[in-house]
Amino acid sequence: MRIKNIFKLVIIVLSFLVIVACKEKQVNENQTEVTTENPQKELHSLQSTTETFFPGFKDVDVTIDGINIHAIVGGSGEPLLLLHGAPESHVMWRDLGPKLAKKYTVIIPDLRGYGRSDKPREGDYSKRRMAKDQIELMNELGYGSFLIASHDRGSHVARRLAKDYPKAVKKMVIMDVIPATYVWEHIDGKVANRFWAWSFWTQSYPLPENLMGPQAGAFAKSVAGDDVKAGEDYAATNGTADAFHAMCEDYRASKGIDIEHDKADAHIKINVPTLVIWGKKSNTGNFDYPAIWKDEVNDVSFLELDAGHFIVEEKPQEVLDATLSFLTK
Repeated sequence: MRIKNIFKLVIIVLSFLVIVACKEKQVNENQTEVTTENPQKELHSLQSTTETFFPGFKDVDVTIDGINIHAIVGGSGEPLLLLHGAPESHVMWRDLGPKLAKKYTVIIPDLRGYGRSDKPREGDYSKRRMAKDQIELMNELGYGSFLIASHDRGSHVARRLAKDYPKAVKKMVIMDVIPATYVWEHIDGKVANRFWAWSFWTQSYPLPENLMGPQAGAFAKSVAGDDVKAGEDYAATNGTADAFHAMCEDYRASKGIDIEHDKADAHIKINVPTLVIWGKKSNTGNFDYPAIWKDEVNDVSFLELDAGHFIVEEKPQEVLDATLSFLTK
């Protein structure tokens, strides 16, 4: 009875939200959508993060699949690709990037839809396409093979990249994610509660955009904790209507086309040495990480840290030590 009551409550709440969204749409039907006239122009006018967070790095912009992918590059040595999560950008690597650059050539892009990269409204946000973005970026920079460290959405991209381009990835670090298809196939009450964002952001356009979009800046800013400058940068790049819509499209892909791709090659295990790190306080912390990832990867090791989901923001030194130890062994 309790489960039935919970589902009834969910239905009532969702119905209410739909009614609110429809009324808001009706009130604004003669108004244009709240978005910048040329959001990418505004992004280009932002101060470079190399001046604030990544001294010695340089900005790189590459056109891929008709959109601009922004990245910063610094250091020397073996190439290391760092992929960020949501609602973050390359700025999430501010504590690790300069230190890793003492040993590696560090490439830190903004995924399509995030940061200073373009945010196509009708673009392809499948992890296959986003992984191809990274392959083309690295090829443009002259790197045919490389190391990867990744978090959250970036880890979903890294996983697909390792499946589609196994010869390109030497080693990879995955942080605080369970493969999305596994999550969708194992939804229960507890998972749905912890993964509320997945359930909400994947609703059809424009429900989440109308209800949460106006608060996107505050949400993006919050993940930086006490780092005011990082929070302001997140808000400036990921807090617009276009950015929030792009993030929703990224999550919607995980519930649709990404599952199709996963099912098509579910029989193929990743053959790239992999370290999986997660926070025991994270919303993913109750999953059996070793059991799940051993079904995905042939050569995999594990590390649990006393942290929440934004593990790089919370425990930068521990993540740095674990990453260096794994990549150099």
